[in-house]
Amino acid sequence: MRLTTKGRYAVTAMLDLALHHDQGPIRLAGISDRQGISLSYLEQLFAQLRRQDLVKSVRGPGGGYHLGRHAGAISVAEVIAAVNEDTDTTRCGGSGDCQEGETCLTHHLWMDLSDQVREFLQNISLGDLVQRQDIRRVSQKQERRTKDQERKVDQILASNL
Repeated sequence: MRLTTKGRYAVTAMLDLALHHDQGPIRLAGISDRQGISLSYLEQLFAQLRRQDLVKSVRGPGGGYHLGRHAGAISVAEVIAAVNEDTDTTRCGGSGDCQEGETCLTHHLWMDLSDQVREFLQNISLGDLVQRQDIRRVSQKQERRTKDQERKVDQILASNL
């Protein structure tokens, strides 16, 4: 199994959204700044997440995104699946034709691992992650860094006036 950047970024962005849900609709630019994910990439991911009803968009000046359901009702596995990522660890994609059309010696081992990975990710919700103190500390650090950067930009702009 190889979880690509697409799956990792989708989970990261959704977790950021869950962590900031109390701030109203969250702009993708804010997620981009905090998480270091390009805005255009986030737009692509959120189009897929929106199609799966994992996020809802709010238009207008105060617009942005919010979770489509309560954070506790969205599993990490759902987020990964919504962006068409796969957690299969077999070479054959689970079809059993790994060795010249036949099942290879380790096929069942890798199938069992795939099942364990899926079950693990299915049993972790965004709400579970939001409750973790280590994740909350990282989020607070990101908030401070982003506010410091905004303050510096404001100072530069003010000094140029």
